[in-house]
Amino acid sequence: MRFRTRRELPERPLPGEELLRAERIRLTLAGRELLAGAEVAVRAGEVLALLGPNGAGKSTLLSVLAGDLTPTGGVVRLAGRPLADHRTVELARLRALLPQTAELSFPFPAAEVVRMGRAPWAGTAAAAEDEEAVAEAMAATECTAFAARPFTALSGGERARVALARVLAQRTPLLLLDEPTAALDLRHQELVLQVARRRAAAGDGVVVVLHDLSLAAAHADRVALLAAGRTVAAGPVAEVLRGPLLSEVYGHPVEVLPHPRTGTPLVLPRRDPGRDPGREPGREPGHAPGPGALVPEVA
Repeated sequence: MRFRTRRELPERPLPGEELLRAERIRLTLAGRELLAGAEVAVRAGEVLALLGPNGAGKSTLLSVLAGDLTPTGGVVRLAGRPLADHRTVELARLRALLPQTAELSFPFPAAEVVRMGRAPWAGTAAAAEDEEAVAEAMAATECTAFAARPFTALSGGERARVALARVLAQRTPLLLLDEPTAALDLRHQELVLQVARRRAAAGDGVVVVLHDLSLAAAHADRVALLAAGRTVAAGPVAEVLRGPLLSEVYGHPVEVLPHPRTGTPLVLPRRDPGRDPGREPGREPGHAPGPGALVPEVA
């Protein structure tokens, strides 16, 4: 994937083409090691879920993938080139980032917030798609009904959907979504991840940070499991979401059961009557498991 000219759109990636690869990523801030060798690869046409307990480094890694944080070690390649080699406008046309929280100090109408996602395409042929892109993104996230309302007057869930619509309107081949379902009810959680699946089906790559392991199992093509700043397992859902590995990583007994109708894995905390619901004894949650538990990345 490359740019044809400085003022044109980047070429669309081929199905299965590697969009981004992060190798041996390390990051230390204020003397604390947040990432300790994390690795991940993202391909066109897939949804990749980043999973792991609190403090595992998921959101930090996503910020590194987006170029918002510079790692102290390792390299991230986007469209075959190190992030540092891309101009800011090129990055904005190749990847779009949805942060955990969307804050605005001014009461812009929701539609204007979504339209901000079109800024990278100003002065290019793609600018002709602005109105279509905004309308399509708002419809996909069910924001059209409150398009004229001030962003600051929206509920938390409505703000989250408007923020996602802005990212969709950007129309980049790679989406980086940090906990997009956190503020949403059950219906809109499913809607957001179905949108992610549709974008992948259209040829985009989607990286999504999730805490709900069953949601990840239902909607992701592959998962990367992080613990203590490392990628401890990566691959297809069924290979990574295994009870013993998840129990060790999360520090709590976990069982993985097939859905009775679809067969999709359901990941549940084990709740035995009379058992202390606290963490599994012998290991703090978030510690990387031993080498025997690792699942190698799929080439």
